[in-house]
Amino acid sequence: MTRTDLSRGSRITPMCRVLISGASVAGPALAYWLNRYGFAVTVVEKASTLRGGGYPIDVRGTALEVVRRMGILPQLQDAHIDLRRVTFLDGDGGEVARVNPHAVTGGVAGQDVEVRRGDLTDALCTAVRNDVEFLFNDSIDTLDQPSGQGVDVTFRGGDSRTFDMVLGADGLHSHTRALLFGPEQQFHRYLGYCFAVFTMRNTFGLSREITMWNTPGRAAALYAAGDDDEVHAFLNFAHPEPPVEAFRHRHPEAQRALVTSAFADAGWEVPGMLAALRDADDLFFDGVSQIRMPRWSSGRVALVGDAAYAPSFLTGQGSSLALVGAYMLAASLAERDHAAGFARYERTTREFVTMNQDQVGESGAGLFPTTARALEQRNDMLRNLSAMPSGKGRPAHSALTLPAAPTLPATAPLT
Repeated sequence: MTRTDLSRGSRITPMCRVLISGASVAGPALAYWLNRYGFAVTVVEKASTLRGGGYPIDVRGTALEVVRRMGILPQLQDAHIDLRRVTFLDGDGGEVARVNPHAVTGGVAGQDVEVRRGDLTDALCTAVRNDVEFLFNDSIDTLDQPSGQGVDVTFRGGDSRTFDMVLGADGLHSHTRALLFGPEQQFHRYLGYCFAVFTMRNTFGLSREITMWNTPGRAAALYAAGDDDEVHAFLNFAHPEPPVEAFRHRHPEAQRALVTSAFADAGWEVPGMLAALRDADDLFFDGVSQIRMPRWSSGRVALVGDAAYAPSFLTGQGSSLALVGAYMLAASLAERDHAAGFARYERTTREFVTMNQDQVGESGAGLFPTTARALEQRNDMLRNLSAMPSGKGRPAHSALTLPAAPTLPATAPLT
């Protein structure tokens, strides 16, 4: 099978075989760009199919240019949620402030897009599914680089293959990262909160809006992404140390028990949310955390997106960093030299990543104060925001200019 060179339009025979682990955001975006550069790409995904629906995510700043160059921006704009307002409530359920969503997120009205995660994943995979190999219901079991000339991969399904490079795009709790660099704990930066997300019936009359209740150290939110009969329920609470029992083996009953205990005496709509939590079949629970690594590659294996530099949902930049990181990694590998390419990827991308990870201290954590005084200060800030127009965007979101795709020789050698 042949591939089309991005910049020259020439037909070239793929010479470099790349395995990508993960088919959420970073994985299919990376597959798209590597395919355009002439690589033979295989994507392995442990799920049996693409995940639909999901919590809404944002694409903003430099990432908008990535999806524009992929030709999927119009599709994402059609799926744009167009959130109208965010209403903040006090512990008694009284309104504190009603603000424009962009004033809170630092987004740009009329430019940024907010879509369900499944809509973004579907657009990304549709753009590349006829050009690369997808292996669903499978994952990497072992990686071995015995001679430095390739990567021997054994899959959980029993197959074994050799690739010229392996790229981990398998998320915050990356198995590829664990195989390559060791336990997650050495790179995991816990930010002092845990959260649970699940869907429940929309019996509140909400439409394209968020309503958030707060007391010190606790937040409960209902997110209506459209006019349908479901809302996303969100429960976030301060927990000084990572809850070992809830994280061990990802046990859902331990997670439900921890959340229920944290909100046992809460008012507003929280009792109904806890009742829905007990029966939810789509519960997602995790700690609020980042991944910070001194390097993103070793030998012929590299990481991208949350696997390498998860920023946490407090920044709102997870998907955008994944899209930009995928573009930059593919561009850096355009000449097929993995060592030089991985070094270039880090050199050109790390500052942008760090700037966006550092946003966690500027806005996100401030939405979830842990003391009464800090909560009152946040409420005063929100009251001021309610009288202001939507934001012009944060500099960090657009702090990187994408390189043009280089002109490649049709028979670039492997190194």
